[in-house]
Amino acid sequence: MEYVSAVPVPQPRARAASAPDSAGSRRSLAAGLLLGAAGATVVLLASGQTWAEGKASVGGGTLPLTADGQDVTGVPAALAVVGLAALVAVFAVRGAGRLVVAALLALSGLGAGFSAYTGASDSAALDEQAAQTTGNTAATVGALSHTAWPYITAAGGLLILLAGLLALRYGSRWPAMSGRYERDGTPRPRKVPRTAPDPERPEELWKALDRGEDPTREA
Repeated sequence: MEYVSAVPVPQPRARAASAPDSAGSRRSLAAGLLLGAAGATVVLLASGQTWAEGKASVGGGTLPLTADGQDVTGVPAALAVVGLAALVAVFAVRGAGRLVVAALLALSGLGAGFSAYTGASDSAALDEQAAQTTGNTAATVGALSHTAWPYITAAGGLLILLAGLLALRYGSRWPAMSGRYERDGTPRPRKVPRTAPDPERPEELWKALDRGEDPTREA
């Protein structure tokens, strides 16, 4: 006679189906962190470089002038700082709050990139320097040229934008800061210490052995 076991058999397909999703979440998390941190670093560094060069006429000669990114516009650097704060805050909030912070991260990158791109052809900062140098408010800079740093700054803003888009798309699967201690947001129940089995009751000794405990050890 054949006997049919009533013990449920684990379904490997269910575990295999959840594994790719977990791996994808880890990859998107790593990519978001890398893109956001790298983008903010690029923006902050490139904003301090020379964006424009020119010459101002002084007396019978010319005076070379330069303007860095902060002289042209301080918006990219300010938004990069906001983006870094939003990148950290993504892991401090959950639910709808995480979507709001992820949107702020994406908008920070978009604003930083757009302001840097529009500042690539700006001459107002050098014109102001020319007016201060010559003492003539109507003076303008000549032989104006621009470097590649504004476009590098814009590329950094694009990286922040991509990090924000990843957070919007996959952020709901990312862990929160408290996820190390809580899984579902509820406090874990305290473990109740077990009392030592009564040696006068053999059934308790057998139960302790089944649990893998040493019945001779005192609690």
